[in-house]
Formats: sequence, structure tokens, C-alpha cells
Amino acid sequence: MDAPAPLIDPFARPITYLRVSVTDRCDFRCTYCMAEHMQFLPKKDLLTLEELDRLCSVFVRLGVRKLRVTGGEPLVRRNIMEFFRAMSRHLGQGLDELTLTTNGSQLARFAGELADCGVRRVNVSLDTLKDDRFARITRWGRLEQVMEGIAAATSAGLRVKINTVALKGFNEDELFPLLDWCATEGHDLTFIEVMPMGEMTEEQRLGQYWPLSDLNARIAERFSLTPLAERTGGPARYVRINETGQKVGFITPLTHNFCESCNRVRLTCTGELFMCLGQEDRADLRAALRASPSDADLSNAIREAITRKPKGHDFDYSRQHVSGQVSRYMSHTGG
Repeated sequence: MDAPAPLIDPFARPITYLRVSVTDRCDFRCTYCMAEHMQFLPKKDLLTLEELDRLCSVFVRLGVRKLRVTGGEPLVRRNIMEFFRAMSRHLGQGLDELTLTTNGSQLARFAGELADCGVRRVNVSLDTLKDDRFARITRWGRLEQVMEGIAAATSAGLRVKINTVALKGFNEDELFPLLDWCATEGHDLTFIEVMPMGEMTEEQRLGQYWPLSDLNARIAERFSLTPLAERTGGPARYVRINETGQKVGFITPLTHNFCESCNRVRLTCTGELFMCLGQEDRADLRAALRASPSDADLSNAIREAITRKPKGHDFDYSRQHVSGQVSRYMSHTGG
């Protein structure tokens, strides 16, 4: 049987990377990601793990080579390891990488099982190394629990990459402590510009916004940097710090639009496919999923959605007001 034609968007970009949100729920309430008192989706609205398996399997058949599991916090979904075990069957059979982004709170419980499922690296969101700040930014989180999770992941043989949202007036003074800690622990580190998503005022967003061009310049004052050509399938651009040898990434949706090389789409836990993180357009794959046991209609629905993938998003802070803001919370689409 011939392999199906790959997914190619209108701008000749192959779609090889799927981020799938398995839940909108989280045990933290990070201030830039969700409201403190969130109204989560009724559980009956979520796709079952079996439905998520079927959807992701069709994407793999259509050429997706990297699958990142996200949330909310993916590891709070009940029986989530069943899904990881199911997806592991595609590794080496079309899928090159199975990974996840997590807040780290549940890693101590699941790191070993994740490694057994073929997960080789995880991204852990961590914006500060200070207990009081951590409690403030996450509202409900405990830094000690996350550090235990990171240690468990490392012990299980998982490569850990730290994702840090750059927040003006919050973690600016931790730039070098974070770099030093990651160098000591052997973790890669990626900084992310805060994006205008969710129900926040312009003053709140602009007050948080720390352009990574400034952060990069501060690092370059202390260290010599070598730009790296490598990409990991996502939007980060990397440099190597020559003095420590560590790799540092920058995800810059605002100061440097990375859309020209976008190879990814995002599937929500309700079966909506977002072709762009920074646009509201979406496709309802749940209807096609449940309309027929055949995957042909589902494949066609996915292909139709990819024909609507835009050239790029419209996030912009440059005029001192928030342009291109989208109303949904980051937790809805999984980052």
C-alpha cells in the first residue's frame, strides 16, 4: 500500500510536528497562562484517550514525525500513561520523537514510565529559582516539588530542557543564576517572550514584556556566543555559550517572527485543530472523528485544515499597544 501524500501547507511548508493538548486542566495557575479561578471544560467534552490515539495515529500516517504532548499539565490527565504507551508503538514506524512539555509537578511519579515509553527528553517550564517568586507566579505551585521532578527525570535518563518565560520586573535579575544553574545541572535552557493571549489588559501585557533581544544583549556582555544552525523542530533559535559550552534557545514571536519555517499545528483536547497559535481560525476534527469509523474522512478533514494554515501570526508590541491578541488562554491550545 502506497504511503499517503505528506501534509504540505499553502506556503510549501511540510507539517511534520503535532502538539497535542490532552487536557486543559493544570495543578498550577501561572499568571501569564490562565486565570486563578478557571472554568475548565466539562470532562464529557474531552476526547477520550482512544480518540486521541486515533487522531494522532492518522497524523503520523500523514507525515508527522514529532509528537509533543501538552496541556494544561498533561500528567494530571487520568490514565495518561496509557496514551504514552499507545503512542510509543509509532516510534521508529514513522514517528521520530515522542516528548512532552510539563510543569514538572508530576515528574517524580512518572519519569520512569515515560522513559520506558521511549520518551527521551522533556521540556520543563520554570521561570524562577526562588521559592517565593515561584509561589507567586504559579499561584498554587511548590518549587521543591518541581525540583524533585527534574531530578527524577534526570535519574531516569531523560534529557531536560528548561523553558523560561522572560518577564520584565519579575525574573530579569535571575538571568545569570538560571544560566549558571542549567550549566551546572547539564540542562539546556530556552527563553520565551510572553505572548498576548488570554483576558489581560494591555498594561498588564506590556508591563510583563521583556524583549529577548535585550536579554540576548545582556548575555553577550558577559559571554561570547556562537549562533547555531541546528533546529529541534520548533521555533527556537539557538546559541552556544563558548565559556560554558551550554546551549541557549530563544523563542521570539514578537521581536523576531519565526513563522517562515513553521512546521507545526496544535490539536486541543476537544478535537479542535489550530493551524496557528496566534490566529483564531480552527478546524473541528472531532466531528469527522466521530462521524465514521473510517479514517478517510478524518484524513480529508486534516488536509482541508492544512490548506487554511496562514503565513504567520500578527503578534506585535512594537507600537506600545498589544496587536494581534487572541482571547483564548495559552492552556487551551497547549502552548
